[in-house]
Amino acid sequence: MVELAFSVLAADFAHLADEIAAAERGGGTIVHVDVMDGHFVPNITFGPPVVKAIRRVTKLPLDCHLMIEKPDDFIPAFAEAGANMISVHQEVCRHLHRTLQLIADHGMRPGVVLNPATPVDMLIEVLPMVHHVLVMSVNPGFGGQKFLPFALEKMMYLAELRHEMNLDFRIEVDGGVAHDTVGQVVEAGAEMLVAGSAIFGAGGAEANAKSFLEAARAAEARVEVEE
Repeated sequence: MVELAFSVLAADFAHLADEIAAAERGGGTIVHVDVMDGHFVPNITFGPPVVKAIRRVTKLPLDCHLMIEKPDDFIPAFAEAGANMISVHQEVCRHLHRTLQLIADHGMRPGVVLNPATPVDMLIEVLPMVHHVLVMSVNPGFGGQKFLPFALEKMMYLAELRHEMNLDFRIEVDGGVAHDTVGQVVEAGAEMLVAGSAIFGAGGAEANAKSFLEAARAAEARVEVEE
């Protein structure tokens, strides 16, 4: 079943608790937190203190996407802050298996991220140990970017691999996912849909989340009919 992982990067930071509550009322079931360090990506956003503050205002799972160098150094702090899921980039993990195991050892669900230029085959060996694979459909660093269509092929390939390898990892997508692209990503196999501007942009987050999920579930229904 598809889920909305609403990205608080696009929310009004001065009213973050209210924004989260509105997106939750609209059907959002995961809070997506984009963590950027100004080194791996050209932007700086949140750290463990903000995650800890968000943890106090919602019971929803916190999905932390670490766009940072040396993620191993910060995994314990995010666990202590209340994160439920942590995803890391293959490009910054010298020992990816060890990093994913560290996430699991701290009681969180491990995920791995595919940048637009990173081939899916780079992750074959770790697919059995991840909870989710996050496909970036923009280059990481900033919200509000245009969706890169070739990411759809990666999602379809991941869905094929999951079936062939008899695995159950989830496919997450982040970047340019909005009302006009959500149908495509769901039909390609994505289940955890990260959306920021589409939810917290113009209009109210509750109404935006509802209409976004309606479009996603319509696409999901089409896929089920085809199967």
